Amino acid sequence: MKQITTNLVPKAIGPYSQAILSNNFLFISCQFPIDLHNGNLLKGSPAVQTEIILKNLGEILKEAGLTYKNVVKTEIFLSRMDYFAEVNCAYGSFFSEPYPARTTIEAGSLPKGADVGITAIAAL
Repeated sequence: MKQITTNLVPKAIGPYSQAILSNNFLFISCQFPIDLHNGNLLKGSPAVQTEIILKNLGEILKEAGLTYKNVVKTEIFLSRMDYFAEVNCAYGSFFSEPYPARTTIEAGSLPKGADVGITAIAAL
């Protein structure tokens, strides 16, 4: 098991790792639209929040020597399911076929008041 960390994305906001590499899989912790420099929530629409999150997720993948093509599963957490279509559109611009398997749920309240949070699993 190996911890994957990059200074190009916000630090974990709790006692967990940005990502863990284990048995040829990279498990990326839930990412939120957090400002790298001050730790505050970055404001914006759910689509903008999704883009920020997925760019950060891409930096973690890069740190592990991977790309979005290696992602096999994502989980999207929304503060409101009403944001599904908007988030789905932004999400689609980062992935291509074959798309990762995905779960999307309404989680209600998310850390720091975010509207979107995304986790990912990538295969080496």
